[in-house]
Amino acid sequence: MKTLVKICGVTTPAHALVAAEAGADLIGLNFYPPSHRNLAPEAAAGIVRALRAAGHGTLAVGLFVNEDPAHINAIAATVGLDLIQLSGDEQPADLARLARPVLRAVRIAPGESLVRIRERLTSATTMLGPRDPGPLGQPLTPLLDAHVPGAYGGTGTPADWDAAATLARLWPLFLAGGLTSDNVGAAIGAVGPFGVDVSSGVETAKVKDPAKIRAFIAAVRAADAANTTIAPPTLALLSSEQANPPAPSPNDHGLTAPSSNTRAEREIALTAQQEAPMSKPAARPRSRVPWPPWRRKHDPNDPQP
Repeated sequence: MKTLVKICGVTTPAHALVAAEAGADLIGLNFYPPSHRNLAPEAAAGIVRALRAAGHGTLAVGLFVNEDPAHINAIAATVGLDLIQLSGDEQPADLARLARPVLRAVRIAPGESLVRIRERLTSATTMLGPRDPGPLGQPLTPLLDAHVPGAYGGTGTPADWDAAATLARLWPLFLAGGLTSDNVGAAIGAVGPFGVDVSSGVETAKVKDPAKIRAFIAAVRAADAANTTIAPPTLALLSSEQANPPAPSPNDHGLTAPSSNTRAEREIALTAQQEAPMSKPAARPRSRVPWPPWRRKHDPNDPQP
């Protein structure tokens, strides 16, 4: 199955066209003033016009950090953005005011619980409410990036692939952080992301490098061909996994043993174990965190409304 490719931090029409012609599915346009990739709305609009004039349907994503939703909506309308990426400390209530589907950057701090991450994503999705799912098929798509104190992405630091692999089983997500043409194939095999996001990994001296853009996209397509049996999570796959969970294997304490050796999967599995009533060791415990709405509505066995 095809892994989506997002080339972020595009600053010129020429580089946008290189990305589109090489097969990029999305380009990212940066509206964060401290970044060296920051664009004025007029310049960003020129990039989108160049793509459309050349007949490319490549999606345009606007990256914002801690901006007022009204300001974001105004820029989105001026530029012709298809999606909005929030990469700052925005609150769930901010999402409800946005007029376009959202890519939400998620950075897992050392020691932060993945159950807490799941709660945050569920809260953000609920806050969006019923709306058009947009071109990615869901109104909110997580983008997992590396945690670098004081930075809002674009550092070239690798993300936690173990954590990403666990979260990718719950949400179709984009993987970012330190990806290059040399390691993106391994990342796709390890995580199974819905998409991959790259910026500094396709730059030379902080400028987009056409050869690196082409090499990165070619590496993604080669990884897709090599991993034909490992499809990125889709809504149908997620529904199937929830409806047909793996059989539990009680340990000596009557708890269900984790089925994975990764730190991330152990954490979520053990959280569920601790909440299981000891009088019913054979039952498969439920997590205290509700499943996201798009998963819940597809599961006929889920008692939640």
